[in-house]
Amino acid sequence: MPARLRPTAPIAADAVLVGDPGRALMLAQELLEEPKMSNHARGLWGYSGRSATGGQLTVQATGIGGPSAALVLSDLAELGVRRAVRVGTCAALVPELALGELLAVVEAHAWSGPGGRAGESVLPDPELSAGLRRELGAAAREATVASLDTLHLGGAPAPVEEGDAADMQTAALLARGRDLGVAVAAVLVVTATAAGDSLGDEGVETAAKLAGAAAARLLSG
Repeated sequence: MPARLRPTAPIAADAVLVGDPGRALMLAQELLEEPKMSNHARGLWGYSGRSATGGQLTVQATGIGGPSAALVLSDLAELGVRRAVRVGTCAALVPELALGELLAVVEAHAWSGPGGRAGESVLPDPELSAGLRRELGAAAREATVASLDTLHLGGAPAPVEEGDAADMQTAALLARGRDLGVAVAAVLVVTATAAGDSLGDEGVETAAKLAGAAAARLLSG
């Protein structure tokens, strides 16, 4: 029996994962034809249905932070998910990254927290990641991400020694996917610059839709 999810509709073998339940609803409405809510337990909204390309797809919220995301992925694996793409947000750690830019993750490091030390380097599934980069094309650049327990301190990204951007889930999802035999890749939207500027809700939604559409084409095409 899954630990967190209580599905009320069939779960597809392919899934798009987002942290925010509201963004899961938005992407389900954008990507699925007549989406059906497949989970509402613990506020982790999930939806399943047929994508525009004809394949079955689940869009599932993972909550905040790596531990929540890893538990949700474990439940999804138990329910039959075999491939998943994280569509998430991140804070830039280098000045070259602009608000709204899409990052195709090629490597992630887990950090113990602000000022902590880098953990193991974790790579996305090579085949799924290559396919995601092809679908994103010129809309995204390759990047490394540092996944922290606490992302912001005083409104600015927490300082780390390596990585183009920082988030709170990618390393945990890649590592858990590897352990479970689930292929996982990730694309992130830059929602905060290294200088502390933030992307508005409309900009986040536009970029997330672009990333989600690429993920859906890859997973259910």
